[in-house]
Amino acid sequence: MKMLPGSPFDEEKLAKLSDEDRMEFLSKYGLDQPVTVQYIKYLGNLVQGDLGISYYYKGQTVNSLIMDRIGPSALLGIQAVVLGLSIGIILGIIAAYRQNTIWDYFTMIVAVLGISIPNFVLAAILQFYLGLEWGLFPVAYWEGYLNSILPTISLAVTVIALIARFTRNEMLDVLQQDYITTAHAKGLGDLTVLIKHSIRNALIPVVTILGPVFVSLLTGSLVIENIFSIPGIGSLFVDSIKTNDYTTIMGLTLFYSSFFILTILVVDLLYGIIDPRIRIRGKE
Repeated sequence: MKMLPGSPFDEEKLAKLSDEDRMEFLSKYGLDQPVTVQYIKYLGNLVQGDLGISYYYKGQTVNSLIMDRIGPSALLGIQAVVLGLSIGIILGIIAAYRQNTIWDYFTMIVAVLGISIPNFVLAAILQFYLGLEWGLFPVAYWEGYLNSILPTISLAVTVIALIARFTRNEMLDVLQQDYITTAHAKGLGDLTVLIKHSIRNALIPVVTILGPVFVSLLTGSLVIENIFSIPGIGSLFVDSIKTNDYTTIMGLTLFYSSFFILTILVVDLLYGIIDPRIRIRGKE
């Protein structure tokens, strides 16, 4: 970060200052000290929950910037995950139960297209057709829920593709297990077997990829928020890099890292919720 060209401030204005005034100005932000000293002081403030003051957004702390911007990003992320999981799981189940039929082929086509098309390309296509040509949704500004629909679709398509393909493969494996045959032999209906036996066991491996899915949504939102002019933490991160806003870059990096660690923890907890046998084996 310190090796980026330029600085957080206007170099032309700083050049006009005397050496004494320049050092006093840099001292105000602690930039007159070696990088190691700056880093140690930053860690000391971090322990107290202080992410520092933004260099670019004058008078605003990084904590307040994140709190102000997290709303739109959280809305997009939650909607993309819910939409992606719901449609992806349904498509995967249908493809597995109708293997080698038109439904199976359709699901695989969706999965391949979803993985192959970058979300920023899909975002531009949605903007052009659904926004400009047909006028169904706003193109690039943020006023409310309606503005979140196109960005959510852009982020969710990749999730749908991943979950659908993974669910299909796991469902095919589960449907060949002996306990599924036994359940049918006991006279249980297809819907009962699907809900109580097939889906639960097939979703355990699917949960494993939730961590990478969340990470892909985070990295994808960096571009999507800029394309749709959404005032979220993704666009804030990009802007902070452009302006060399060191404290904001560090604060958002730590925020993303903490969110990723929390996601891994939640995924581990979901294992025990989906399959109680995992909790029992863990105690043993």
